[in-house]
Amino acid sequence: MTTSIEPPRKGRTARKPIDGKDLRFGRIPITNIAPVVDGGAFPSKAIPGSDITVGATVFREGHDQLGVSAVLLSGAGVEVQRVRLKPVGLGLDRYEGQLRPPSVGNYTFVIEGWGDLYGTWHHNAEVKIAAGVDVELMLAEGAALFTNAAKSRPGQDAEAFIAAASILADTELPVGERLAAGESADILAAIDREPLRDLVTVSQPYRILVERELAGRAAWYEFFPRSEGATYDPAAAQWTSGTFVTAAERLPAVADMAFDVVYLPPIHPIGRTHRKGPNNTLIAGPGDPGSPWAIGAAEGGHDAIHPDLGTFDDFDAFVARANELNLEIALDLALQASPDHPWVTSHPEWFTTRVDGSIAYAENPPKKYQDIYPINFDNDPDGLSNEVLRIVLLWISHGVKIFRVDNPHTKPVVFWEWLIREVNRKHPEVVFLAEAFTRPPMMHALGRAGFQQSYTYFTWRNTKTELEEYFTEVSKVSAPYFRPNFFVNTPDILTEFLQYGGPAGFKIRAVLAAMASPLWGVYSGYELYEHVARPGAEESIDNEKFEYRPRDFKRAEAEGRSLAPYLTRLNHIRRDHPALGDLENLTLHHSSDSETLVFSKHKDNVGGDSSAKDTIIVVVNLDPHGARESTVSLNLDALALDPEDCNEDGTFWVDDLITGQSWVWGTHNYVRLDPHVEPAHILYLRRKP
Repeated sequence: MTTSIEPPRKGRTARKPIDGKDLRFGRIPITNIAPVVDGGAFPSKAIPGSDITVGATVFREGHDQLGVSAVLLSGAGVEVQRVRLKPVGLGLDRYEGQLRPPSVGNYTFVIEGWGDLYGTWHHNAEVKIAAGVDVELMLAEGAALFTNAAKSRPGQDAEAFIAAASILADTELPVGERLAAGESADILAAIDREPLRDLVTVSQPYRILVERELAGRAAWYEFFPRSEGATYDPAAAQWTSGTFVTAAERLPAVADMAFDVVYLPPIHPIGRTHRKGPNNTLIAGPGDPGSPWAIGAAEGGHDAIHPDLGTFDDFDAFVARANELNLEIALDLALQASPDHPWVTSHPEWFTTRVDGSIAYAENPPKKYQDIYPINFDNDPDGLSNEVLRIVLLWISHGVKIFRVDNPHTKPVVFWEWLIREVNRKHPEVVFLAEAFTRPPMMHALGRAGFQQSYTYFTWRNTKTELEEYFTEVSKVSAPYFRPNFFVNTPDILTEFLQYGGPAGFKIRAVLAAMASPLWGVYSGYELYEHVARPGAEESIDNEKFEYRPRDFKRAEAEGRSLAPYLTRLNHIRRDHPALGDLENLTLHHSSDSETLVFSKHKDNVGGDSSAKDTIIVVVNLDPHGARESTVSLNLDALALDPEDCNEDGTFWVDDLITGQSWVWGTHNYVRLDPHVEPAHILYLRRKP
């Protein structure tokens, strides 16, 4: 159908036959448009400055040449950007290109298919004149084409068209000279600026929601405020909790590592009934703090602060200090309750009562969480939903703009769709991260429902095949609705790779996460190589979920036992290179070794400069225990090399952003990576001025 955008610039507008209003195809068929989420039921997602791959299958009858464009429109229907799509895949009639929305807001895009008047004439003229067929007719048709075009193209383009038409029509000149006039630099530039179009057919519009940068580009750092500044008195065998005041002292170090978001586990009062002790034991001692996810006690529930941490004034000061350091605070939103939560008494209908009269506690067999009651949305969905909305708005009023949602897959998807819509309607800057380690359909549904980002399976993807398949999925298949946050560890997850991979294993996972996804995160202690697991569990021994765990970061770094400088370098590389801020631009490359993974990221028109390009090539040895040798074979098309970027033999320079070394590379390159020296190359493709 035709939209309200500007009318076709040249040629005839496509019209349907009489009584053809119910026909599905336009004059030029446009099919298989992307990105389209569930037939347009949900918008595709983007962030300002990100490149969105758009495409469609477009074809027509006969042999006339086609042009295909994508047009980005503002919420008011005003054209923002227009790009000509290029054919991909010989004979597939598939066209693709990139749109780049400039700012936050609601957009739509359409695909235009049109007859390419110049392309059709030029192709026919080249073929026929070379064969000596209809020579004068083809030159005359070219002259007529340019004469007609000049009537509606003022200025420089009209002058070029008139000049070309005059030469094409001059029978006294050689045929070759006449044809050359129709393909001169001036003509090609004019056609590039504004093609000569006919039978323009426009698709229906599809929505794009562009959210703020931290919705899709950010480095996260998680820590427990109660551990920061916690002290132990051996004489009294008693801990004193850290507070927001002491935790604020950790913020400059996090900012110095170039993280963007500080994520706090729940900061609410913690129940005492069935409180867990160290290492998830069923009985807690009098000084054991309990799990922060067992929310609610006599002091209050989700709208209260644990008194050991401080007051709302203290929290506000903590948020303000983070903002001074260009950090944002993400708060855990865990919709569950301890047996001591005020809701248990005031709203027992918000829980599941079993036949014996008891309230069901949380389980994820074989794991049991006797200190936590799950929420039941089926008995009073309106009352419970409005209470959660009230709580979220309360924390927003205290400066929280990001919520990490605990186990959202255990609540109805329709509730999240409603909640995120209501919150973003008033506060479009608020971001929700789904901690949903569950089945792919649920994870993807949560993304469609509005979650701006999600935890992922990256945590457990270790082999070359697993990583290549997953990188392809998140960057090419699910990208329009699912933004992956590649956390390398969490308080719940210490993978076998980290348990047994040594310091090199920690570097490998950090490089993969930070370079492959615009979103990544670490949980405090990662920089100290904490790798000892609780026997029989995939989580750290002496887990911080159940006890205080202050760490001496400064001493570790002074003694060379810290990964903090490496994490800092990775984050600065991310900030310095725009190519790493996009999701869809990841390209896999071949290596001859089964443990060497290679991928690149490329971005054109960096900083609005049409000639500026940014290209990063990442080569990672996935074996943390031994050196690997490989021949890396690059897809040079994905690197967008210009002749001036290359040496005379076609090679080019790359600079390692980790070690500072430089090499001359080409299509095939020998690589040796020793994980005990450096497990990865992060290479910047040096472009010549």
